[in-house]
Amino acid sequence: MKKVAQELQETVAYVMPFLNAISPSEAAEKPLVNKWSKKEILGHLIDSAGNNQQKFVRMMAQPHIDFEGYAQVHWVQSQHYQTAEWADLIGLWGAFNGHLAHIITHTEATHLQNTIMIDGEGPFTLEFLMTDYVAHVKHHLKQILPSLALENSFLNVYNNA
Repeated sequence: MKKVAQELQETVAYVMPFLNAISPSEAAEKPLVNKWSKKEILGHLIDSAGNNQQKFVRMMAQPHIDFEGYAQVHWVQSQHYQTAEWADLIGLWGAFNGHLAHIITHTEATHLQNTIMIDGEGPFTLEFLMTDYVAHVKHHLKQILPSLALENSFLNVYNNA
């Protein structure tokens, strides 16, 4: 899992200068009325980090858990990411993901096959959730920074193993 954690750390380090180069006004632009702005997408990634932290840590405590999903649109709207300071969102997202990489790095191998059901879907292993989290982050970063190369090189190797 150290490679997964390293990929997350490297992704965060790579995109931070590009996120910081986006102006607050550009970050607030909505492509369509019903589509998220860059601020809202990054807010969604903050929510995802928080929800995944809960999953990761709880899954280390017992062999199986049931977990409730979350209403993503409600979370983004209720936290008013659109009116938040862009620099604050970037800092929070970067720090939170640094912490998740730390958790992933220090996860004991004996916990990786612990399972979770999410809203009746699954079961998913902790190993899968941690690996999939990095792919999820990259997917949404590509929405914010479409011209960046954010290939899932490690994930492609992992999935083909």
